[in-house]
Amino acid sequence: MTAQRQLRGNRRKVRAYIGLGSNVGDKLGYIQQAMQLLKDVPGVTVLECSSFYEAEPTGELYSEWFVNAVASIDTSLRPDELLEICRDIEKRLTAMADVDARQKASGRIIDLDILFYGQETLESATLQIPHPRLHKRAFALVPLLEIAPEIRHPGLNKSVAQLHEELEEPEQIFLFGTHLAEEVEPD
Repeated sequence: MTAQRQLRGNRRKVRAYIGLGSNVGDKLGYIQQAMQLLKDVPGVTVLECSSFYEAEPTGELYSEWFVNAVASIDTSLRPDELLEICRDIEKRLTAMADVDARQKASGRIIDLDILFYGQETLESATLQIPHPRLHKRAFALVPLLEIAPEIRHPGLNKSVAQLHEELEEPEQIFLFGTHLAEEVEPD
């Protein structure tokens, strides 16, 4: 009987980008809580977080504006492990949210998406990297422009800046706190 020897050691670290969004209740607070929970995960080092942005909802599903941000992380977690962490954070914050059932059903208390995982591409039943609609979403590209404009989409071979320039009909997006400021007339 021979024992198999397993190699041990540190996994390589990968730079990943996580999109965060909320459109219910204390939107900014939920994103800040999600960031803190992400910082507490072993194998994840949060390097930077973009500014917070307000974005109009896209599609038919949501009517309330979102608050969005993107976090840059270094991680030794595999993509499936990172997805599990993101889903766990979503479940925990949704369960703790102080909003009524109607709001929970009609909005997103918190949403975490893996936008990029290094320069890797992955397509499985539960995860697609880069995020499949990233190149069509100003609410993800604008925060990425702030912290990583040079990152290249491995499937499209274009930088974040190029993808942003090519948006055909981008949703409205404002730096947090400035959206309604332009509608207010001075005294």
